[in-house]
Amino acid sequence: MESYTRYERARIIGARALQISMGAPVLVKTPKTEPLEIALEEYDQDVIPITVKRK
Repeated sequence: MESYTRYERARIIGARALQISMGAPVLVKTPKTEPLEIALEEYDQDVIPITVKRK
């Protein structure tokens, strides 16, 4: 897993939670239903398809 700042981490998880709440497919098997909790689990398992582009 790439090392992200806390701001990048928050942005990635927030963006993914929004995607999930809008109906995007969940990328992990989980009993959780809250989009933010699912996004956190996806982040922990390093399966979120979002990257950070730095200059």
